[in-house]
Amino acid sequence: MTEHHPKPTPEAAQALAEATAAAMWSRDRAATALGMAIQSVKPGYARLTMPVRGDMVNGHHICHGGMIFSLADTAFAYACNSYNKNTVASACNIDFLAPAKEGEMLDAEAIEQSQAGRTGVYDITVRTAAGKTVALFRGKSYRIQGEVIAGLQQADHAAQS
Repeated sequence: MTEHHPKPTPEAAQALAEATAAAMWSRDRAATALGMAIQSVKPGYARLTMPVRGDMVNGHHICHGGMIFSLADTAFAYACNSYNKNTVASACNIDFLAPAKEGEMLDAEAIEQSQAGRTGVYDITVRTAAGKTVALFRGKSYRIQGEVIAGLQQADHAAQS
C-alpha cells in the first residue's frame, strides 16, 4: 500500500525551505569561509552572494574559476535540499562567460528545472552586482536517504553523548 502525503501549503513549504537552509548553514564551514551569504531560499530555489576577495584571484588577477564554481555549487545545494530531503550532486558542468574581478560581488541564482523521483536538474546563473553574467552552471541532483534537519539533530545528539 502506498503512503499518501498531502502536499504542504505554500507557507509550510517556505518555512521548511528556510529551516532546512538554516540547518545546513549552521554546518557549512566552506560557504562561510568563502564569505558567502544566503539572500533567498524557496522550495527548489536559492540565491547566494559572495564577494571576490584578493585571496580568490588567480595569476590573471581575475576570480579563480574554482571560486565561482563553489558559489554556484553551493546555491545548487541549498536549492535541491530545500525540501529537507538529503540530496547530493550527481553531475554538474559550468560555462565561464566573463571574468569577475577583485572587489565585485557575485550573485548565484539556482532555479529548479525538473524534479522527478530521486533526480532533479537545476540551472544556476552567476552574475556580478551590475548584472553581467559570469557563468552558467547546470547541476543534476540525486536524492539519498534521510532528511537534512533530522540528520543534523541526530549528529548533534551523538556529539553530546
